[in-house]
Amino acid sequence: MARDFRTNLKFHAQYAAARTAAALLSAFPPEQNLETAKLVARLSTILSPQRLARAVNHVALAFPERDAAFHHETAMRSIEHMLGIFMVDALVMPRLITATNWTDRVSLAPGFERALPYLTSEKPCLFVTGHVGNWEILGYVLALVGVPITAVARPLDNPLISDWLFGIRERSGLRVLTKWGATDELQRVLAAGGKVGFIADQNAGDDGLFVPSFGRLASTYKSIPLLAVHQSLPVICGYAKRLDGAFKYELRTTDVILPESWESQEDPVFYVGARFNRAIESMIRESPEQNLWVHRRWKSRPKFEREGKSMPTRLREKVAALPWMTPALLEELSKPLHAPATPMQSAL
Repeated sequence: MARDFRTNLKFHAQYAAARTAAALLSAFPPEQNLETAKLVARLSTILSPQRLARAVNHVALAFPERDAAFHHETAMRSIEHMLGIFMVDALVMPRLITATNWTDRVSLAPGFERALPYLTSEKPCLFVTGHVGNWEILGYVLALVGVPITAVARPLDNPLISDWLFGIRERSGLRVLTKWGATDELQRVLAAGGKVGFIADQNAGDDGLFVPSFGRLASTYKSIPLLAVHQSLPVICGYAKRLDGAFKYELRTTDVILPESWESQEDPVFYVGARFNRAIESMIRESPEQNLWVHRRWKSRPKFEREGKSMPTRLREKVAALPWMTPALLEELSKPLHAPATPMQSAL
């Protein structure tokens, strides 16, 4: 009982602090608040240097061809960008982006029209993005303009803050489902022709599906490609890119994966998982300073690597069969995570 009381007290204190900060920030323009968020981000790296160090290490893994200055600058700007999302963007969305003025803050990049037939269709589809750009803005705006989209999200540890932020997201018509027990509801959404959005760049553990990501194998969840393949669902890959450090965004798409593209594949689930991870890699390469580099993307390693063995023949054949695979990239993927990398500036 005492422990529950302390936990509830902590949650209420955190919630009160968050709401107070939001109220104070609402008195200033978002661009000014974004500059404040940058100052807070820089202070946080002084107080907690291990987060910056982890981000720098991950940038170096992804971009071995770039120098240490690029690695450090990209990691620092990433932390600034993420603080801007949580301190500013998420709170001002309902006030500054509405059904009548959303084009003042959000535009569609050339090429996004590839996604429109599937987003506006009465048939279901999946939308895949990563922790790059602003995934909150992405779902919010799509729902605002009439796309019947449901986002699958993990609730925050603090239920008070989680409910508050989920409520902000849902003001545009976006539906948010927590991952716990969402399967049945997802099936109902898809059966009604709805669209389901996933943030798909999380590490899925040692038992995940290992696919290429920045020249190394990374664990991804099997559920998304399984859902796409079993129900023949198009998969739209895109993100919302921040423009010029301001509260302005551009919706971009990096791939549209259609069922006919995997029909001839020997392992369609592996193909779809590998392809949307490739699309997420494209997003990050376009906007590396807007990616969540503190996330441990390559934390889990495939069994053969953990055991110090070579890549199994069967896996090597599946990787080699990917249409975009090259001998040089296949050789990189065969290496352990921290083995010296051969710079591959044209890996995609």
